[in-house]
Amino acid sequence: MRYLHTMVRVKDLEASLDFYCNKLGLLQTRRMDYEEGRFSLIYLAAPTDKERAVASESPELELTYNWDPEDYDGGRNFGHLAYEVDDIYAACQKLLDGGVTINRPPRDGWMAFIRSPDNISIELLQKGGRLEPAEPWASMENSGTW
Repeated sequence: MRYLHTMVRVKDLEASLDFYCNKLGLLQTRRMDYEEGRFSLIYLAAPTDKERAVASESPELELTYNWDPEDYDGGRNFGHLAYEVDDIYAACQKLLDGGVTINRPPRDGWMAFIRSPDNISIELLQKGGRLEPAEPWASMENSGTW
C-alpha cells in the first residue's frame, strides 16, 4: 500500500489555484475536465516532488472542482494538509506578503498554520528541526482558527 493523494473540494477554482500555486508554491502536474460529470480534477505537487508525482511515485494534492455551485463546510473538507518547508520564516513572509493570514505563526521556529480560500487548514513544518525564535513571529498572536 502506498499513499497517493489528498483530495479537497474547492468552491472557487481560480482563487484556489492562485493560493496553492502562486502563493504556496505548488505546481500543477495534470488536469482532467469531465464535462459529462460537470467536474474537474487538478493535481498539484510540491516543486521537489513534481517529477516523481508525474511518474506516480510521489503523493499529490487533488483539487476537485464541481462546476455547479455547492457550499462545503468542514464536514466535507479534510482536517489539514502538511508541507515541509526549507525556511518557515521565509515561507510565512511570502504568504503574508501575498495577503494570506498566518493563523498560527511560527513562534517556535517549527510550525505554522494557514487556511486556503476554501477554509482548508494547512500546516507548514520547518525542515530539519526548529529554527531559533525570531521576530515578528515570536510575539505574533494567533489569528482565527487553525
